[in-house]
Amino acid sequence: METFKRRDFIKAGSALTGAAVLASTPAGNVFAAGTDEIKIALIGCGGRGTGAAFDAFASGQNIKLVAMADAFQDNLQSTYNTLKEKFGDKIDVPDSRKYVGFDAYKSAIADADVVLLTTPPGFRPLHFEAAVKAGKHIFMEKPVAVDIPGIRKVLAAAEEAKRKKLNVVVGLQRRYQTNYREAIKRIQDGAIGDVYAGQVYWNSGGVWVRPRQAAQTEMEYQMRNWYYFNWLCGDHIVEQHVHNIDIANWVKGKYPVSIQGTGSRAHRIDKEYGEIYDNFAVELTYDDGTVVYSQCRHFEGISNRVDETFQASKGRVYLSAGNQAVLWDAKGNEIYRHDPKGNPNAYQQEHKELFQAIADNEYKFDNTEYGAYSTLTGIIGRLACYTGKVIKWDKALTSDIDLSPAAYAWDAMPKIVPNQNGEYPVAIPGINTDRYI
Repeated sequence: METFKRRDFIKAGSALTGAAVLASTPAGNVFAAGTDEIKIALIGCGGRGTGAAFDAFASGQNIKLVAMADAFQDNLQSTYNTLKEKFGDKIDVPDSRKYVGFDAYKSAIADADVVLLTTPPGFRPLHFEAAVKAGKHIFMEKPVAVDIPGIRKVLAAAEEAKRKKLNVVVGLQRRYQTNYREAIKRIQDGAIGDVYAGQVYWNSGGVWVRPRQAAQTEMEYQMRNWYYFNWLCGDHIVEQHVHNIDIANWVKGKYPVSIQGTGSRAHRIDKEYGEIYDNFAVELTYDDGTVVYSQCRHFEGISNRVDETFQASKGRVYLSAGNQAVLWDAKGNEIYRHDPKGNPNAYQQEHKELFQAIADNEYKFDNTEYGAYSTLTGIIGRLACYTGKVIKWDKALTSDIDLSPAAYAWDAMPKIVPNQNGEYPVAIPGINTDRYI
């Protein structure tokens, strides 16, 4: 087991200040001789994969999609049809480069210069490691893992990516959003003093459910309903709320030393919701005594909230993905209000900057470290709520609990399976906690 102590996690350098590293020249040019064409592969053909492909084509570079991979043929073909209709000849994916199955990613990676990793996050460490070994530039969706062994795998591959000067962008798009960049730059320049408290939220109504079909194996059912199984999703505190957690870490310029919290299943309690919770309330404690309160829930029919607020020695700030950012001084006077007019789409901006760097033959982006650290923050938050324990950062990093199945095959069994009534085991703090940490 590779061990990453907290001192390794806090030396993120420029990664904590935004999205880019100091530009330099990669080891090799991605382009074929005599062309500026960039060949991309899409690995993961669900809704986010389709969206990422659209965003890549909006980058303004000469991009061609040459390979696609997904566990499911129907997902791949649906996404292919959508992209082909929209982008025509830019989609050059014959049947021979449509790869289906658990190992499909290997062939797709080999065909491209740049890979888009957009499968359920449980596969991210495996796919990222393979793409780095193959020497590809990478866009990968958040989160970057679902368990701590996965985090260690991602961090080890990140070191190789840096040595090879491979650009890596992680889909924490707030890092590329103008209001966040402008406001957090002002915070880090001291506009409101030292941040000593904060609150971050993702409270919404939840996501889709796909009913079990009679002919499905357990593996296929869980793969189709990946959001409700931790080996694939990590629970929504990791899969979704990581966006807001990442803002807390970015604002603080560091990561928590301990995490504690509580959570449960209150609204989404039926067996179709698998093993995950529908609410979390977590405290992130940093080494300077700062406590950031983190709340996320999937309750339908009540008020929603997705934003971040922080209090500091000389003022406070409000931030949201709706292009809002306001800073006030200690007396309540407004000292900065972001103008959203003309702001670029953050989902597109992260691709625009990535593909511009690749087109310019620059090594500019290493998002993996902060993507991994913020993912880890969410994972520890999940573990704290599942177990009812205060979990120290360094202690969590020693965990060898791997959520992935022993084998990736349609007739293989995941580690979590239902009882005779179709109900999955759910974490009960203080009762069944040994399998979590």
